[in-house]
Amino acid sequence: MHQSIKIIIAFLISAQLFANEVIPPKAKPPLIFTKAEILNASTTRIPFKIIDQLIVVEVEILDKEGNFIIDTGSESFILNSEHFKPTRKYREDGQQKSGIHNDIENVKERHLDLLSIKDLSLEKLNADIIDLSHIEKTKKIELLGIIGYSVLKDFEVFVDMHLNQITLTKTDRNGKRLSDKVYAETIHDSINFKLKKHTIVLNAFVGDKKVEFGLDTAAEYNQLNKDLDSEILDYFYLSKELKLTGASGKKMKVLAGKLYRVRLNDSIYFGPMKTVLTNLKKMNNAFSTNLDGILGFEFFAQKRTIINYKKKKLYFIKSPIIEP
Repeated sequence: MHQSIKIIIAFLISAQLFANEVIPPKAKPPLIFTKAEILNASTTRIPFKIIDQLIVVEVEILDKEGNFIIDTGSESFILNSEHFKPTRKYREDGQQKSGIHNDIENVKERHLDLLSIKDLSLEKLNADIIDLSHIEKTKKIELLGIIGYSVLKDFEVFVDMHLNQITLTKTDRNGKRLSDKVYAETIHDSINFKLKKHTIVLNAFVGDKKVEFGLDTAAEYNQLNKDLDSEILDYFYLSKELKLTGASGKKMKVLAGKLYRVRLNDSIYFGPMKTVLTNLKKMNNAFSTNLDGILGFEFFAQKRTIINYKKKKLYFIKSPIIEP
């Protein structure tokens, strides 16, 4: 009989790592990916759901069960202050961090001694405590937090929109997978990227014009800098005006449409993608980048993509041809 396998993420202290005593049956690990499947000792596969073009996984953490967003555009592991109230273990001084459009204020930080996914451990991880209630209201979901770069960087990350699942496989410090038997599919193409802080930066083309795009799994729409050369904007076809909520919860009006003729090279190209025109100045200043745009959900919807942070490389797996 098939049984669902749970991936347990436990916050352990070093003494527990070497203890010989048996953990009491009632002891409950702090964080569980409730629907994950173990493929081998270094690989786990987690199903996700799409909520308003966001990748959402189900998690149980500290006796709460809810949703986490997978966000390569986020630098850290974030807990929602609406559900995790500060204690004396938190740093009480509020910090300020930058989002894509606005500054995020009142950020608190909690140090976690050890975060482990089964036998895959991540030591000295910090969790930012941020009010994410505005996302809960606009998306109408309970959101416990966000899983960002600080967790994902130690894995090769396969985002598969065709099967709605994300595969995490542990890598060594050079980016080599610890297991060779991970993907049943064949990798058919790849491209290098630059890493600016936590931001994946891709060299790309719109038409024949060179551009630099950031890659963000939590960007609901692609974003294009409104101050770009007119020869690039000629490939943006306006359709309507939208109201978007920025990282700080503030709403802003943007022009929305479709962007045509985007390619990474002569063999990796895209169909028309939903895109908004916006000002990326604040994000570029925060992350020391000079991006012309952001590729998000629309990118991953067209390309089954593997991210290897340590090799600074993207790999692509062909989508099956579906007969009408």
